[in-house]
Amino acid sequence: MELPQNIQHQIAQFQQVQQQAQAISMQKQTVELQIKETQKALDELKKVEDEGDVYKTAGNLLVKVKKDEITAELEEKVETLELREKTVKRQEERIMNKLQEMQASLQEAMQGAGIS
Repeated sequence: MELPQNIQHQIAQFQQVQQQAQAISMQKQTVELQIKETQKALDELKKVEDEGDVYKTAGNLLVKVKKDEITAELEEKVETLELREKTVKRQEERIMNKLQEMQASLQEAMQGAGIS
């Protein structure tokens, strides 16, 4: 039995939104990992003496930097990443709600067409 055209269309849309949800979930994981890595770098920096040598990567090079400058840079990076994380979480919530609505609508349409 072939599915009616409108149900086929709804299924295709549902699959597209599922793919969007997966992409957003991957973005969230990436941002969370970046936050953890940056926090770990900040924790390690706290262990270094104020006048101790600190280096950061610049392409294939290690460049000597001042501890307070790199600390400020990393703290700013964490703030930016945390804002990004909030945005991605909101996107994820919206898309998950949309998926639930689409799933309910699809089930209704299939039941109305006598498909279970």
